[in-house]
Amino acid sequence: MKDVRVVSTWTDLTRDSAVYLLFTFSAIKVSQFIYRCFQSSETSSFSMETHPEALRRERILSSKLYFNVPETKVSIIYSSAYDISFMGIEKLHPFDSTKWRRVCKFLVSDGFLEEKSIVEPLEASNSDLLVVHSLNYLNSLKSSATVARITEVPPVAFFPNFLVQQKVLSPFRKQVGGTILAAKLAVERGWAINVGGGFHHCTAERGGGFCAFADISLCIHFAFLRLSISRVMIIDLDAHQGNGHETDLGDDSRVYILDMYNPEIYPYDYSARRFIDQKVEVRSGTSTDEYLRKLDKALEVAFLNFQPEMVVYNAGTDILDGDPLGLLKASYTLQIYHHLSI
Repeated sequence: MKDVRVVSTWTDLTRDSAVYLLFTFSAIKVSQFIYRCFQSSETSSFSMETHPEALRRERILSSKLYFNVPETKVSIIYSSAYDISFMGIEKLHPFDSTKWRRVCKFLVSDGFLEEKSIVEPLEASNSDLLVVHSLNYLNSLKSSATVARITEVPPVAFFPNFLVQQKVLSPFRKQVGGTILAAKLAVERGWAINVGGGFHHCTAERGGGFCAFADISLCIHFAFLRLSISRVMIIDLDAHQGNGHETDLGDDSRVYILDMYNPEIYPYDYSARRFIDQKVEVRSGTSTDEYLRKLDKALEVAFLNFQPEMVVYNAGTDILDGDPLGLLKASYTLQIYHHLSI
C-alpha cells in the first residue's frame, strides 16, 4: 500500500496558527488601547494636579457671572431667590435665612430704592465654584446629611437631596453670583453691595456655620484675573471669626485681612487666626464706644501697612445688642460707615 499523505485543507492547516495570530493581534490592540488610556489619564492628571492655576484661569475667563449692568440699575445686588424658606426650616436656626428679602423690602417701602433698579445676579455654576472648591467637596453636598451639618439644621438630613439642592444650595449659589458680580460693579462705579453672601466660614474643602460656598475667596480670585486687581483688603466686621477666607487666602501676599470678632463664640478656629494680618478681638458685652475705638485704631494700622486696590467689606449685623449669636452690645445708632470712606 502506497503511503498516503493527507493534505489538510487551508482551514485545517492554518486554524491553530490563525487563532494564535488573532489572539496575538487582539492582545497588542488591547495593550495599545490601555496604554493610550493610561497616557490620557496621566496627561489629564498632570494638567489637573500640576497646573491648577491654568485650569482656574480657564474657568474664570469662561464664567458668565460677570455681565454688563445697565446704568439705570444701582449697585445693589439682590434676588428673591436668595431666601431659604421651605417646610419651616428657616425657624430651626437662630440665623435669619429670610433677612435679605426683608432688607430690600424695607429699602423699597421707605423710598430709598426702586425695585426695578436692583441688579439680579446669575447663579454660580459648578465650573464657577470649582475655581476655589474641590470636586470632592462639591460632591459631598450631594449628601443631605452634609448640608444639614453645614446649615446646622439637623432635619435637613432627612430631605431628598434634589430638594436640598433646589431649596437650600441653589439660594447659596445665587448669592455667590452676587458677591462675584459686586466686585466688578465696585471697580466700575466705586462701590457695590451684595445684600446676601458673606459666607466667611466656608473654605475650599469644608463648609460650616450656615456657609456652603466660599463666596469671598471666589470673588477675590475673579477680581485678580478679570479686573486686574493685585491688592485686596478684607475687612470682616461680622461678630464671628472669618475662618473660611483666612484659611483659603491667608498665605496670599496680595490679600490683607482685618478681622474684628468675638473670640468667645463659634468657630474657635485657632489655626486660621494665624493668617489674620490685623486681629481685633472684642469679647461678649463690648459696648458701642469700645467697639468704635478699637475699629478706628485697627483701620488706621491696616491702611498704613497695606494699600488696597479693592476692599471686600463683610458687614455682619450680629454685632448689635440683642443678637443671640454675636453677644456684643453695639447700639442700633452705631455710625460705622464714615470709618470706611476708602
